[in-house]
Amino acid sequence: MMNTIPSTFTDPINARILAVSEDRLQGFQPDPLGEISRQSGVELSNVIERIQAMLRAGTIRRVRQTLLATNLAQGALVAWQVPQEKLDAAFDYMFQRDPFSGHVVIRTAATATAGAKYRLWTTLKVPQGFSMKRHCELLARQTGAERFLLLPAKKLFALGVGHVRRRGLEPGSRAEVPADVMDVTVTLLNELEWRVLVALKREFEPEELVSNLWDARAKEASVATETFFAMAEDFNRRKIIGRFSTFLEHVKPVAGGERVTRFNALFHWAVPSGREIDAGREVGRHHIMTHAYWREGGPEFHNVNIMGVAHGTDKRVLLAHKAAMDQHLADAGIPASYTNVFWGGRSEIKPSEISPWAYRDWCQSVGVDPEGMKD
Repeated sequence: MMNTIPSTFTDPINARILAVSEDRLQGFQPDPLGEISRQSGVELSNVIERIQAMLRAGTIRRVRQTLLATNLAQGALVAWQVPQEKLDAAFDYMFQRDPFSGHVVIRTAATATAGAKYRLWTTLKVPQGFSMKRHCELLARQTGAERFLLLPAKKLFALGVGHVRRRGLEPGSRAEVPADVMDVTVTLLNELEWRVLVALKREFEPEELVSNLWDARAKEASVATETFFAMAEDFNRRKIIGRFSTFLEHVKPVAGGERVTRFNALFHWAVPSGREIDAGREVGRHHIMTHAYWREGGPEFHNVNIMGVAHGTDKRVLLAHKAAMDQHLADAGIPASYTNVFWGGRSEIKPSEISPWAYRDWCQSVGVDPEGMKD
C-alpha cells in the first residue's frame, strides 16, 4: 500500500507541528511528543506518524534532544583560510571525518575585505580537557589550511532555529524587550552523568518515536527510567540541556522539491568596546535571528564583536532585515563602525560530538596520541 502521509513542511498539519517542534520545546521534556501534540493541537498519533514520515522523507534531517554544548565543551566558530584548489576537499574532511566540527559552510563576503579570504567556516566543540588550538592545528595539517582563527563566544543572545515559524517575518520584527544574556561556562560531569547524557542526546530513528520514548534511552544508559528523568532534570537545572527539536534540512530540496531556506547570512558588526552586551541584546531580540553572539573577530575582521545568523528564501529580504537591525542599533545609540555579510554557499550541518571517550577513540583512529591533544 502506498504511503499517503504528507511529508512536506508546507502541508498545513505538518506546518502546525513544525512551528512547535523546531524550537519551542525548551529544556528537558519528559513527554516531548505529547507536548508537541498539546501545543500544536494535533492528536499524538498524528504527530508521531507525521514526524516519522517527514524524517523518512528527509524533510526533517534529525530528531534529538539538544544540549547547550557551549556549557559542556570548549567551543568556537572557526574561520579557515584554505587555498582555492583545496577548499572543497577541506570542506569534505571537516564534514565527513571530523566528528567535532558541526556546521561546515563555504562563505563569500558581501564586501571585499581582508577577512574575505577566510572562505571556510566551521563550528567546533572539543571535549573537556583537550585543546581547541591543537585540534585545529591537526585539521590544518590534514586539509592544507594555511591559517585559522578561533572565535569563541563570550556571550550568547539568541539560539533557536524555527525556520517554519520565521517564514514571512516583516523586516524589523522584534521582541518587546531585549534578548536575554546567556553565559558560557563549562560544567564538569562524572562517568555516570556522561553515560546518561550520551544516551539522552543521540538522535532518534523513525521507529524510536513512540509515546514513552525515554524508556529505551534509560535502558541504554543502564539506569531506571525514574533515575534517567531525575538526572535529566538535574542537567536542566545546571543549564546543559537545550531543547527537544526536529531539525529541518536548511538549504537542500526536501520532499516535494521545496526548500525550507535558500540563503544563510552571517552578519558582522563592530560596536564600541563596552557596548557588546547592549548590542547583542538588541540584535538578538529580532525574530529573524537564529543565532547571535559576542565574538571577537580581531583586526583581520575589522574588530567585529557581534555576530549573528539569519536564514531566508530571498536575499533581498534578508538584507532588509539586516538594514532594520542596523537602524535599530543606531536608534539605540550603539553605532557600528563596520559591518559586513558573509553569505553561505555549500553547507552541511551535524551535531558536534562532545564526549571525551569519543575524542580519545577518534585521536587513535587518525594516528594521534590523545595525551598530546590535551590543554
